[in-house]
Amino acid sequence: MAGEQSAFEKTFSFSPLPTKKFPFQQDNDTLRRFMKWSMLGRISAQSYSFDNNFYPYSCEKFALCFFRDPEVVSSLRNTETKVWVPLDKPVVSVSVELVPCTQVSMQLFDPIYSCGILRPSGHVVKCLHDVHPDYDELRQMLQDDDSEHYYAVGREGREEFLFRLFKHLCLGGELCQYEDTITPYIDTTKKIYKDLISVQKDANTKKISVVSTVLKVCAYDESGRCFPGIREEEQTFAYLIVDPFKRQVTLFFHFYGVGSLSL
Repeated sequence: MAGEQSAFEKTFSFSPLPTKKFPFQQDNDTLRRFMKWSMLGRISAQSYSFDNNFYPYSCEKFALCFFRDPEVVSSLRNTETKVWVPLDKPVVSVSVELVPCTQVSMQLFDPIYSCGILRPSGHVVKCLHDVHPDYDELRQMLQDDDSEHYYAVGREGREEFLFRLFKHLCLGGELCQYEDTITPYIDTTKKIYKDLISVQKDANTKKISVVSTVLKVCAYDESGRCFPGIREEEQTFAYLIVDPFKRQVTLFFHFYGVGSLSL
C-alpha cells in the first residue's frame, strides 16, 4: 500500500555531531604515537546521529544512505581535520563487510606474550628480511600467513575488530617508525577501542557485552572506488561503528600516505 515501507526499503538520514570528540583524539600520548607511526592527520573519527532503527541485515542500505546523505558529504568536505578526499560524484554502490566485534577485554592478545614473538621484557623479537632490514616477528605474524605465529590468537580472533585495530596501528603509515616493545600498540589499541565501542551490562548476569555493530565499508561512484581512497591499500581503511540504541554512528578511517593531508 502507498505510504507503507518495509524494513528492506527503509532509508536513513544523518546529522553530523561536530561537538562529539573522542578522548583518544585529544590524548597527547596517542597523538605523539600517531606522529611516530606516520598516521597523524590521516586517522580520525567523526560521529553522526541517524533517524531510523538499525539492524545488521540492513547494513548495506545503511552504508549506501550514509555516503549519499548530503549532510555527510558536506561534513566530509568541511571537517576540521582536512583529511578528506571530497565525494565529488554521487556514490552509486557500496561494499560492506560485517566485522565481528565481541571482545570486552584485552585477553585476545595473551597468546602473543608467550608464543615467541616477544622477549620476556616485552621487546619484539627481530628477524631477517630481504627487503625490510628492521623486520620483526610481530609484523611477520600480522602480515605473513606462512608465519608459524600467524594464528597465535586463532582464526576467529584475527577477524575481530579489536585485532584489526591492533594490526592497523602496528603497521602504521608510509613513514612509520616502529616500536621496539609491544606496550604502546596494546595501550593505544585499548584506548581507541574503548572510545569507539559501546557496551552494556546485563542486569541479571552482570555480564558485559558489546552492543555496537562494526562495518568495514568502501564506496564507489561512476568512475569506481572513491572512498576511502581510489586505490586499494590495506592501511587505507574505513569502518562504520553503529550504536543502535543511541542511534549514532562513527566513521573511523585512515588514509595511507606521506605527511598530513591538506585539501
